[in-house]
Amino acid sequence: MEELTQEEWASQLANDDNAVVLDVRTDGEVAEGIIPNAIQIDIFKGQGFIYELEELDKSKNYYVYCRSGNRSAKACAIMEQLGFENAYNLEGGILEWEGEIVQK
Repeated sequence: MEELTQEEWASQLANDDNAVVLDVRTDGEVAEGIIPNAIQIDIFKGQGFIYELEELDKSKNYYVYCRSGNRSAKACAIMEQLGFENAYNLEGGILEWEGEIVQK
């Protein structure tokens, strides 16, 4: 897992043709706004979270975020254990995000 600052994350994401943005927050949090084109898999689903991760393409680069960066760091660690090679955690989460946010 790589921890990226807000600037690094946004810059790397903008230049990555193989990128997937992954939001690991709850439905209630996502209702407040989501980074455009993100897919949501709630990390609090426990085993369900792992099942949903297993459905994803492991050859993609995943840009993972949550509210503050803690859950997404855990999600990145889980993803690495499952064989994902590139998972990038957004330091500070969506709380510090200065990019676009859309209503889902």
